[in-house]
Amino acid sequence: MKVDIRKVNPAFQSIMRASDQPIFLDANFFIPPDRSSYKGVKAYSFEQFKESWIEPLLSEFPGLAVHESVYDELVAGKVRAYVNAQCISDPERLKIHYDAELNETETALLNYYINKIAVHSLYDPYIDNAKDRGEVRSLSFMAVKQYLYFAANDALAVRLIKDADKLKTGLDDMGILQMYELIYYLYMMGKYSSKELRTLYKYQYYLTTGDKRINPEWGTFVKQMDIIYRTDNQNTFQTQSA
Repeated sequence: MKVDIRKVNPAFQSIMRASDQPIFLDANFFIPPDRSSYKGVKAYSFEQFKESWIEPLLSEFPGLAVHESVYDELVAGKVRAYVNAQCISDPERLKIHYDAELNETETALLNYYINKIAVHSLYDPYIDNAKDRGEVRSLSFMAVKQYLYFAANDALAVRLIKDADKLKTGLDDMGILQMYELIYYLYMMGKYSSKELRTLYKYQYYLTTGDKRINPEWGTFVKQMDIIYRTDNQNTFQTQSA
């Protein structure tokens, strides 16, 4: 995944100013990353990912949600049990949205969006296969209910939203939030382990030779994000140093 530190993302800017807005999450925000196919690299354990990433995320953003299609992807026992616990906690830390919430007119519109979006993915609505199902069905549900923000670390979701006008997906009013933006947010809050967040950034975006060719190292990343975002958000962030 490419890290874009050249221009402001209006969706991220809006979330920084009002962090309680609804945000739908993709499955990769809960499933520990695994790049162990590279020599000498270990996969994240769920406990490590939970402590360094998921818990801080749920603590900072009270409007987090997933669509049922994403929930269905969370099949690992520890992940599913953890997510279930967040949904029944008091106060509720995570909400699951179901297609059953939709009325007849909304269901027809949902199917319209699914078919419109699916042609740009590997998801086939007629056989309801697993590949890209979570992204397509989440975004379609969001379009029907007019939710604005989807958070993902997936090239397909980024393309479907950023290129909505060109692809004619109907998602023109939606914004995409990427993992590196939320890593930066958590880091600048000054409440969580800067070492763990820096490690997660490097693991996701600066691990391989290919990563290093297209993405900035951590210090450059933070400095440039400061330039394009921090001036407008001095009251949100505590003082941190890269």
